[in-house]
Amino acid sequence: MTQWMLCAVLLSLAGLVSAETNAELKEHVRRRESAFAKTMADRDLAGFTSFLSSEAVFISNGRVLRGAKPVTDRWKSFFEGPQAPFSWEPDQVEVLESGGLAMTSGPVRDPSGKQVGTFNSVWRRESDGRWLIVLDNGCPSCNCGK
Repeated sequence: MTQWMLCAVLLSLAGLVSAETNAELKEHVRRRESAFAKTMADRDLAGFTSFLSSEAVFISNGRVLRGAKPVTDRWKSFFEGPQAPFSWEPDQVEVLESGGLAMTSGPVRDPSGKQVGTFNSVWRRESDGRWLIVLDNGCPSCNCGK
């Protein structure tokens, strides 16, 4: 019985040691969002799709797309041509204390670097540890309340 109790205590301590802090989770999500944005710069539609949850919901100009395939089909045209039509980067990242959901937000820029909008994405941590986008909404920079 003592061995079982010792094992249980050691396992619980191991869980505490490997638990990520909120700051570490935020940095992980920031890197994830940056890698997602890099798919546009790299013209990598398959890479873009790999960041989407199968049940992702994207909202743009009042139009709602549900599911990774409809989102990918709609975004495909943005990946055509040698130059990306826009770029984005996170300037805000927040993660729930539970570590299961995160929000990223930041500027969307045209090829000249001028801010033309703001994106807002919600990421969910999957059971395998990957962060995938479940909700995304953008707005023109003049309507974002900044």
